[in-house]
Amino acid sequence: MGFTKFGLSDHVIKGVEAAGYTTPTPIQSLAIKPALEGRDIIGCAQTGTGKTAAFVLPLLHRLASETGSQPTVAGIPSRRSHHVRALVITPTRELAQQVHDAVSNYGRFLTLRTVVVYGGVSMDNQLKLLRRGADIVIATPGRLLDHMQRRSIDLSKVQILVLDEADRMLDMGFINDVKKIIAAVPRDRQTMLFSATISGEIKGLASDILRNPHLVEAG
Repeated sequence: MGFTKFGLSDHVIKGVEAAGYTTPTPIQSLAIKPALEGRDIIGCAQTGTGKTAAFVLPLLHRLASETGSQPTVAGIPSRRSHHVRALVITPTRELAQQVHDAVSNYGRFLTLRTVVVYGGVSMDNQLKLLRRGADIVIATPGRLLDHMQRRSIDLSKVQILVLDEADRMLDMGFINDVKKIIAAVPRDRQTMLFSATISGEIKGLASDILRNPHLVEAG
């Protein structure tokens, strides 16, 4: 049955098939169904095991189903979003771009607008894109805080929060930045935390920010 067994929307399934994927990886098989049910998730899996799709596919399905998204016309979204509804935080610009590529690939038949935000580049283009509105923002902690301080991003309507490579964020000293960002996101949200290892510090963070999380481990 492949990816159809999860109950993902037809447009998301079309995106997966167009990207050339037919069989879910173990972490996808374990995480996608509870994520679609709205459960908070702790996912433990190494890089390269398909964990990005494990959170991107449920995220796309939920946002698309809530807006009644239709296929794009000539690749141009017909709907303009004004609120960030999903936020993915990653430790590095390379990972942020990787997640952005996955969202673009799997969501190619949806009308969702995505903006990627990281440091080391000019803010001007990011500011322009954020002003146009975004359903999904993928960001590194430092640059996201810069935008929050400038009031160029509003996180008050976020429904889904994802922390990707959480152990690396802690190792890189981003824990306080991450906590400041989480404080700006509504408490009534779905949270998914993915990490290659589940240390005591990760467990502590998870207990602070997740509600009755479903633990999935693969690889």
